[in-house]
Amino acid sequence: MTKIKLIAADLDDTILSRDRIITRRVKDAVAAVRAAGVHFTVSTGRMFSAAAHFARQLDIELPLITYQGALVKNSLSDEVLRYRPLPQVYARELITRVHQLGYHMNGYLEDRLLVERDDELGRRYAANNGVEMVVVGDFNEYFHDDPTKLVVIAEEQQVTQLLAVLAPTYQGKVHLSKSLPGYLEFSHIQATKGDALAYLARYFGVPKEEVMAIGDSYNDIEMLQYAGVGVAVANARDDVKLIADYVTSQSYGDGVVEALEKYVLNSPVHD
Repeated sequence: MTKIKLIAADLDDTILSRDRIITRRVKDAVAAVRAAGVHFTVSTGRMFSAAAHFARQLDIELPLITYQGALVKNSLSDEVLRYRPLPQVYARELITRVHQLGYHMNGYLEDRLLVERDDELGRRYAANNGVEMVVVGDFNEYFHDDPTKLVVIAEEQQVTQLLAVLAPTYQGKVHLSKSLPGYLEFSHIQATKGDALAYLARYFGVPKEEVMAIGDSYNDIEMLQYAGVGVAVANARDDVKLIADYVTSQSYGDGVVEALEKYVLNSPVHD
């Protein structure tokens, strides 16, 4: 078996439990992996500040992959290693399309959560991510710099339909992905977890065959495809399981521990 030297794992519905916490079992497994000399980091659609909160719990002292790969930033020094914001020309078009539909949209710039109006969806998102929400009005009036990314929050069926309509128009121009069932994310064409993980592998001098990625959702597909070992946890979407090299028998953080035990550790991690 190839020795794994770099691991990137998704947060929501992967490392995190159903209650959005990191269990002691996961912390112990990650500590054991790090003690074995393996680089372990998180790869998430969340903001850097939200990701850093969990990184601190895992004692991660590495660059974090955040905003779906748009921002790779060191967890300790705050050094920005890679930044790929969404070009304004596309952002303005997408904002206008979403305005016509009346869906809620989040915007991100300078690691701030921005919304056009104060509503329940925005407040709930801010609370779930432990960040403050800033009301700025019309995004097309507000954004004078390229936003880090944009996110539409709606019913899953609405998100799926919108993705089907927009994907042909923005193919090769904008990266569109569903993260959670009711979230449609718009980012730079190179702002994917796969591109960011490839960057980190080069940064650490690790060949892709020695990289492992662990995830559950559609926005994890690129990094699972890039990695030498792509792992889907048991609660992953069926499409993600199909492209994975290994599907765990356990869900959420327990699935992460299972993968770490199988590919890195020589002994089980107990509660």
